[in-house]
Amino acid sequence: MTSTRYLEPSKTMATFNGMVRGLTKLGLSVWGSRVLGVRGRKSGELREVPVNLLPFEGKQYLVAARGETQWVRNLRAAGEGQLTVGRRTETFTYRELANEEKPVILRSYLKRWAFEVGAFFDGVNAKAPEEKLREIAPGYPVFEVFTR
Repeated sequence: MTSTRYLEPSKTMATFNGMVRGLTKLGLSVWGSRVLGVRGRKSGELREVPVNLLPFEGKQYLVAARGETQWVRNLRAAGEGQLTVGRRTETFTYRELANEEKPVILRSYLKRWAFEVGAFFDGVNAKAPEEKLREIAPGYPVFEVFTR
């Protein structure tokens, strides 16, 4: 399930992410944003990043549009994380999806947030054929989230 694809955020995107993180921590969820908190796999310190929590068919998912990000690596090492909006923080565990499970989630994610994350999908959009979504699936870690 592990891929080597990783797109590092530009300074502009890092600034934007910082603003979204700040607003979300204040309780203003931006397009369904949450602040993901995960213990660093080396430092043990809590690391935070804004993420889009995707509700789909009664379940919730995190999609790593940039690929093998630091939060993905930290989440795999920690085995759990937390999602915050305002004063509400929920601890969660997860199940990482196999590549063959990802296309339907990737399609839903792109339908909802293509305006924000489309650039990370190299021209693939929500209308892409199933086979194209299967082809790109290894580059996009996806986690089903189980809140406690």
